[in-house]
Amino acid sequence: MAEFPSKVSTRTSSPAQGAGASVSALRPDLGFVRSRLGALMLLQLVLGLLVWALIADTPYHLYPAYGWVMFVAVFLWLVTIVLFIFYLFQLHMKLYMVPWPLVLMIFNISATVLYITAFIACSAAVDLTSLRGTRPYNQRAAASVLVTSRRPQLDRRRCLL
Repeated sequence: MAEFPSKVSTRTSSPAQGAGASVSALRPDLGFVRSRLGALMLLQLVLGLLVWALIADTPYHLYPAYGWVMFVAVFLWLVTIVLFIFYLFQLHMKLYMVPWPLVLMIFNISATVLYITAFIACSAAVDLTSLRGTRPYNQRAAASVLVTSRRPQLDRRRCLL
């Protein structure tokens, strides 16, 4: 029993050392930004911001279709920011129990479906809610990425008869 203290090795640490280790783990991974996934997420952030900025600059609250487009654009833009931050700071490595490729696949499929419904709603409402050539018309048409071809314009008075 006299040899017990010589065999035991103890190691102490202060709370400041433990806090420093967790802060250093939050360094951004710039290699992610250069990867395909990072570049596509940045592109999605820029295009999502463009869509909701164009719709937000018009009186979208008067028309339910534009409210849907605004909801889809802002909601998916915020979720993309959260996912981008998770990957940029490698937080997905700390939550290893979450199947991140599956989460990204489900997010991107649902985002595609929601953006398609928003595109259809926005492009269907552009002609009905704005006069061609005015600023709101141009912004709404740009937001829906609808290239209007020269199609015959219906006389709305004839449709009422």
